[in-house]
Amino acid sequence: MGHNKVLVLGGNFGGLTAALAVKHELHGDVDVRVVSASDRFLFNPSLIWLPFGKRRAADITFPLAPTFESHGIDFVHAEATALDLAGRKVATTGGSYDYDYLVIATGYRNNFAPVPGLGPGGNAYTITTLDDAIRAGEGWQRFLAAPGDIVVGAAQGAGCFGAAYEYLFNISHQLRKAGLKRQVKLTYVSAEPFLGHFGIGGLPHGEGLLSMFLKKEHISAVLNTGMDHVDDGRLVLADGKKIDFSYAMIVPPFIGQEVIRAAGEIADDKGYVKVRDTYQSVSYDEVYAVGIAAAVDVPWQTPTPVGIPKTGFPTERMAHVAARNIAAQIRGEAPAHQQAFGDMPAVCVMDAGNNGVIILADKMLPPRKHGLLIPGPQAHAMKLAFEKYFLWKARHGYITLP
Repeated sequence: MGHNKVLVLGGNFGGLTAALAVKHELHGDVDVRVVSASDRFLFNPSLIWLPFGKRRAADITFPLAPTFESHGIDFVHAEATALDLAGRKVATTGGSYDYDYLVIATGYRNNFAPVPGLGPGGNAYTITTLDDAIRAGEGWQRFLAAPGDIVVGAAQGAGCFGAAYEYLFNISHQLRKAGLKRQVKLTYVSAEPFLGHFGIGGLPHGEGLLSMFLKKEHISAVLNTGMDHVDDGRLVLADGKKIDFSYAMIVPPFIGQEVIRAAGEIADDKGYVKVRDTYQSVSYDEVYAVGIAAAVDVPWQTPTPVGIPKTGFPTERMAHVAARNIAAQIRGEAPAHQQAFGDMPAVCVMDAGNNGVIILADKMLPPRKHGLLIPGPQAHAMKLAFEKYFLWKARHGYITLP
């Protein structure tokens, strides 16, 4: 069995978990190699705090090589450039690697195209990558020197609404701390059909709770709207309405990596891999995809398009399912483990500066039997504690822990 080669593309939530889990499932009797364009793990949920100086890059990242090497996994800091699925080979900037089983955990890219004027060098910030969050922080310092109105939003097609809400409430908290709350108009702009939709269809009492939060914080909302473009200091909506700002953070939609889209039959037009509930690709039994790289069907249509949030919790779940199935295949068994994305529990903590909401549901997507939102300062404390716990767990490779 030791001659079986598992190649994992990507080293963050999905890739890290999948690589370590395969090694664990087979008691080390397998060759695992991880190829990642980044040589550091990034705890993305904490990017909401970085622009305000509450976190530095070093606080929410760690080098991947020592973690993998301590578990007998080969780590290659390189970017995949081409997939030869028939030949079971992947070309990278660091050489070509063959495989018996491939796990695609290549995450997302920002898709700034739908909203001209957004993006690096554009007229609004985002916080969806480390570099973006650093730039948003530089902009925040300039804002504090010359305050004005603020827009926080999520563009049409975006799925990461949780980060938009968290940043919105963290900005409100920071404005209060800076003594600027009364003089700054704060506006939330979203493609969601109603407050608290979150890209998962909403939860019981969620709209009422978010409405209460916005009212308490004196935040106005513009919902069910697309964005046409972003000018310097002005957001223009799809209906022509204009909102002026001195600072704006807008979450864009995501797309998959170009190397995956270019691989043809395994990917959809956004570069996500079409998968079964085993997380095997539809076309190849030995090719898996987990996390944001896996395509998920949206079970509804909204007047303005919204995406689905593929967060760390379901990503880890997918990675464990994929690892169990690869281990089964290597042992000569059928890959019988499966769990549809929509059937996974929803577990999320939305931070709001010194407050927050714990979000729990029996299923990620409707129809559901149970859904619960628990507001209060304990949510903020819980997010802080989870950040420390998860970074410790991931750095040491303790993937069997919850």
